[in-house]
Amino acid sequence: MPRIPRMLRTDPSQKTVYHVISRTALDGLPFKDAEKDELVRVIKRFSLVYAVEVIGFSIMGNHWHLLAEISPVSMLSDDEVRRRFMLLHTKGSEFPEGQLEAFRERFSSLSWYIKDIKQTFSRIYNRKKNRRGTLWGERFKSVIVEKGETVINCLAYIDLNAVRAGIVKRPENYRWCSIGHHVQTGNRDDFLSLDFGLVEFGVESAERLQKYREFLYHAGSVKKRGKAAILTRVFQSEKEKNFELDRIRRFRSRTRYFTDSGIIGSKSFVIGTYEIFKDRFYGSRERVPKRVSGFDGMYSMKRLREA
Repeated sequence: MPRIPRMLRTDPSQKTVYHVISRTALDGLPFKDAEKDELVRVIKRFSLVYAVEVIGFSIMGNHWHLLAEISPVSMLSDDEVRRRFMLLHTKGSEFPEGQLEAFRERFSSLSWYIKDIKQTFSRIYNRKKNRRGTLWGERFKSVIVEKGETVINCLAYIDLNAVRAGIVKRPENYRWCSIGHHVQTGNRDDFLSLDFGLVEFGVESAERLQKYREFLYHAGSVKKRGKAAILTRVFQSEKEKNFELDRIRRFRSRTRYFTDSGIIGSKSFVIGTYEIFKDRFYGSRERVPKRVSGFDGMYSMKRLREA
């Protein structure tokens, strides 16, 4: 059975946010500290090459998450395409002018971006471990995420992976995630976007990290069955450091929608995006968005079928 094409938005006038999840095919937790560091370096490298802004990430022992905003081809000038080509290839390479449009498409492609990350890391990993064969499991998953509140919730879901797994007590203590990179390195090399999903709410850039941490600690303090949570004493100690937010919504259950959906956001966003990709879903009947309980005004459309 041939693979079903991904849902990739092609609106020339706007950027699109995707939540990407990829798992290794290996048993256990093969990604140790050194492998996590290497994967972060590879992601950083290709995030400079491709027309993307990385909003968040988390590298775990057997999988990784990426929340990234992709620019459409219309936002890439000819000079930008040439510049990115030189970042991709060795110094001294000559740009093939006849392939200008092909490279413009490539540098705005989520699939090419993730493919380069995974293949490059696989080569590095296999060489260091003196092994052959595939490193990754099934195709990477990708969820189209609406900007604003949905991005904040998805980013919190990603940054809380290490807390939920019982690895750390505070999310920023885990250096292989976006909040850890922000806090521990001061966002070294300007790797990550300073959006945090708060731009749509008019939050000034200087306040976004603090506001996001407040949201993150409220989210992480909500207990989930079988998962660790931010300890009450840890939450209270952070709250005493000016962690009061009237507008904050507590992060609740149903976080699986951030990985199991095909589209997530407001009802109008999900319906509009579904209309573009409805041929990718099972059956002939019209699909309707399902409300995500625990998140006011958030809806989801279940995943597209995949081979």
